[in-house]
Formats: sequence, C-alpha cells, structure tokens
Amino acid sequence: MSIIQDTSYTDDNIRTLEWQEHIRHRPGMYIGKLGDGSSADDGIYILLKEIIDNSIDEFRMKSGKKIDIKIDDGKATIRDYGRGIPLGKVVDAVSKMNTGGKYDSKAFKKSVGLNGVGTKAVNALSEYFKVKSVRDGRAKIAEFSGGVITIDTQEADSTDKNGTEISFIPDTSIFSNFKFRKEYIEKMLRNYCYLNPGLKINFNGTVFFSENGLKDLLEENMEGETNYPIIHIREEDIEIAITHSDKSQSETYFTFVNGQYTTQGGTHLNAFREAYVKTIREFFNKNFDAADIRKSIIAAISINVEEPVFESQTKTKLGSNDMGPNGPTVRTFVIDFLKSRLDNFLHKNSEIAEAIQRKILISERERKELSGIQKLARDRAKKVSLHNKKLRDCRQHYNDQKAERKSESQIFITEGDSASGSITKSRDVETQAVFSLRGKPLNCYGLTKRIVYVNEEFNLLQAALDIENSLEDLRYNQVIIATDADVDGMHIRLLLITFFLQFFPDLIKNGHLFILQTPLFRVRNKKETRYCYTDEERIKALQELGKNPEITRFKGLGEISPDEFKHFIGKDIRLEPVVLGKDKTIEELLEFYMGKNTPDRQVFILENLVVEDNEIDKKEELETSENI
Repeated sequence: MSIIQDTSYTDDNIRTLEWQEHIRHRPGMYIGKLGDGSSADDGIYILLKEIIDNSIDEFRMKSGKKIDIKIDDGKATIRDYGRGIPLGKVVDAVSKMNTGGKYDSKAFKKSVGLNGVGTKAVNALSEYFKVKSVRDGRAKIAEFSGGVITIDTQEADSTDKNGTEISFIPDTSIFSNFKFRKEYIEKMLRNYCYLNPGLKINFNGTVFFSENGLKDLLEENMEGETNYPIIHIREEDIEIAITHSDKSQSETYFTFVNGQYTTQGGTHLNAFREAYVKTIREFFNKNFDAADIRKSIIAAISINVEEPVFESQTKTKLGSNDMGPNGPTVRTFVIDFLKSRLDNFLHKNSEIAEAIQRKILISERERKELSGIQKLARDRAKKVSLHNKKLRDCRQHYNDQKAERKSESQIFITEGDSASGSITKSRDVETQAVFSLRGKPLNCYGLTKRIVYVNEEFNLLQAALDIENSLEDLRYNQVIIATDADVDGMHIRLLLITFFLQFFPDLIKNGHLFILQTPLFRVRNKKETRYCYTDEERIKALQELGKNPEITRFKGLGEISPDEFKHFIGKDIRLEPVVLGKDKTIEELLEFYMGKNTPDRQVFILENLVVEDNEIDKKEELETSENI
C-alpha cells in the first residue's frame, strides 16, 4: 500500500499580513458592519467615534475643554486641545498595533478605548489619513493612505495650541456610496456633551454643550409632558436620571459606560431595571407588577468602570460584571446605589412619590382593561402564524444571541403580492423576511393601542416584529418599508410611519425603521447596464453609455424581475433611514402626516415624488387618490 503525499501545502501557503492588510481584509472584526451611513451603527460612524473617543478621554483627564469637528464632502477632521500625542510616538500611535497610552493606567483611567486598535483601524480603512500633534510649541505631522505612510515630516516649531488633529476620508473601495448623515452625528455629539458637562463640541459651526448632564438629555428627549420633575441623582462614578412620559407607552433607556453610548444596554441596564422595580415595591410596600412600574419610564444611566469588557469591538453592549480587582460587581454597584439614593429621594420628595404611584395605578388599570383583548389577539396570531401567508420569515433573527448574522436581519413590509413576490424570490432566506400588506393599512392617527389588537393586520405585524412589550425582543434589526415611488406608495409609507410613531416610537428612535430605495430607471447598451435612482443618475448614464441606449422606467416594484431585484436588496442595498429630528415632537409629526393639514401634506408628497415629465399631472393624480 502506497501513501500519496499532498505536496500542495508548503511554506509558500503561509502568509503573514501587515497590520493594515489584516484590518482591511477583515474590517468587520474591528468596526462591525460596513454599511453606507444609512444606519447609526454603520462603519463610517464607528471610525468617527474612535477618533472622537480619544479627544473625549483627554477632556475626562482634565485636559482640553473644546473639540472642533468638521465634516465636508466625506472628509472628517477632529481637533482637540488636550495634551497632544507625544511627538516621538505620533506615527506609532496611529500605525502600530497594540500601541497606546491607555495601557498605562497612570495616564488614562476609566477610558473607553483600551485596546490600542481604534485609531489604527481608522487609518487602515481610510484612503487619506492625516495626524498632527502639537506639544509645547513643537508639532509633528504624518500622512497615510490605506494605513501605509506617505508623508512623515520632522518635528517643527508651531504657534498652535497643544492638542491633536486627525483628518480622514473613508476608503470608497470599502465603504461604497457612503454618506455622513448629520442627524446621526448630532445625536452622537449631544450624548458626548450630556456625559461630559462643561465640554463644548463645535460641529460645522453648531456648538453642543450641556450643563446638567443626563437631566438635560431627558429634557431634550421628552415627548409631551412629564408626570413629575426629573429625578437626578449622581455620585463620582454613577449618574442616573428618571421620569415618566404621558405620551410613550414603552420603556425608553439611554445607557452609557465611560462616556460610550451602549445602544444595546448590557449589565448596567439589566441591573437598573431590576433595582428600580425592587426599590419602588419596597418603598410603597406593594408587590406591583414590574410592567406597570416601568411602563412609560424614560431613564438614563451612566457609569464609569475601570477596564470595562464589551461584547464587541464597537462597544455597544457592556458584558463585564467587575468594577475592578477589589471592587463590587457592576450589578451590585448599580443596585446598591439606586436602592439607597432613590429611596432617600422619594422620602424627601413625597409629591414625586405620589405621582409615581398614580402612574403605576393608571398603568395597572390600562393593562387589565387590555388583558382580555390581548389574550384573544395573541391566540389568534398564534393560530394564523402557523399558516400565515403574509409573512415569509428568515432563519436568523436579531433577538437570537446565537445567530451569527443577527445584525443583518431585515424584514421588508411590501404592498401587494407582485412586489412581495419579487422580493421573496430574490431575498437571502437566512436574514431577509417579507411581510405583505393587503393594501393600504388603517389610518391609526388618534386611536388607542386597542386598535393594534383589534386590527388583524396590525396585530400580525406586531407579532412578526415581536415588539408588543419592548424592543428587547425585536426580531429584525432593520424594518424596511418597501413601496412604489408613486402617490399610493407614499401614502402607505405615511400610514406605516404613523403606526410606528403612534404605538412603537422607540423603533424609530433607535434607528430600526427604513425606506427601501429602488431604481427608477434602467439604462443599458449591449455592454453595460446602469440602474439609476435619480434623474441626475439617469442623465449621467445617458451621457456615458454612448448613442441610443435603451431606457426603462420602473413604475412599480412588481415590474422589477427577481433576477434584477437581488441587486437592490443585496450588498448594494440603498436605505433611507426614518429619523426623528429635533425640531418636531412625535405629536407634531403625527398631526402633519395624518391630521387635517391636507394642503401642506400634498406639497410634501409632491416634493418627494420622482416622476417623468410625460407622466400625468401630479396635482391631478394626488387629488384623485384617497384623501390624505
């Protein structure tokens, strides 16, 4: 018997990647998903955050009270006025892995970035990266491209103030069609200021500043009236603000660790929710239902810990349970603080305690009134879900901790069978689900939550998303409204947005609701096909594809074949996020979308429609549609 050796596996198969090659080859290991900027957790914002975190750490170390940020045409520049990177280590600090001052606890304590990777990842994933450090009248500059140094200047005299300035342009070969969205950046910067009272951040000429920390955060994020003045308690390493809204039906939390916004919560949030219920029960000496105690709560919690452990490189969920080698656990720390300080506060402020009790009793009564119809609706949903032809589910879900691709999970809410059929045939069955509407959903403006259970379609949609009680069980990271770009399609969008604003506003507040952008035109010749999402893209394609290219106008999603549709919901998917701005409350938005201001809304719809010149008169089409 002869043994055949495999000689194909040799020394030549062993390859050592340079530090920047490894990051560029596996960017997800360092910054999570890439994206194009349509989601708040897309890669370009992680790059921006990694640089700003370093400037924030300077402020937290009592060095530098101002940060200047400028973003223009895809280029971001961040300038702080801290101590500046030691000049002899400027290049190493941004290009040598596992190099950083945060390994030295004498220089940095309770900072966010502890792994010495963040700035290097930004460098490696940028087509242009520049660092400048100024210390005591001397400056050092270096420039890179894709992590490879292109310019390394010598130290020189400088009249600039101490600090660090970093500029970068994300690499378009990695972040295709990316766009920095002002709304996401401003939210990020506001949070930085809430957590660092006294810090001024100047972003493209707008200054962000907070004097009262988390109290300011709640005041600026409230919908409607509060039931009582905000409870604001804090010590050196923990700060908590609490109130209840008279508009929201769900629980709303803002959680932070060492200045990092932990959008997915973690140990500290779980401890807070547990401790709040326990403290309230003991104060009133009544075993209130936990759901009644926390209903409509709006709270913010910020803690500082040494060497926090996050569940991912992007640091959106706290996983660590230890305060330090000799300190209490995070859970014990939060519970003890809340039990002591909140209990004392309620004893000293009896009118607030009474307001909280009234709120609990109202929630209890509402829950009991709804309980009967909820049970019927749930039973009906369970029976229907076994044979629900309206939902084509996927295999991996956002609330499944074991799912490897849970962050990619999406559900498309479509109108009509033809559109849902095209998406269903071209989707990724692992991560993409489809929910088909029968037609225009009910206008739920001004209705109570009872309609969510009485209306079968709303009840099935709520069950599909699994958001009845909170967002914790949300089954899809991205809820995508996929409608035609015509008047009826726009109307359905507004009806669905109204539904979510009215009953599940946290879905929008937490960046989970999107509008699917689909191409309006296909321009092609014998060699090349271009899909155009705007009239400008169509004109450009006509100019570049030569004489007499074929032009197709897609008037509905159902007209796009599954073979083509797979290009529009795959890696090149274009999503427009539904974002709540700071200029209007949810109540004002609902009034605009579905109130009695028809002329203003008609103007809004017409401005957001994209139609060809030879189509029917837009005003006539709008007037013949259902009164919206």
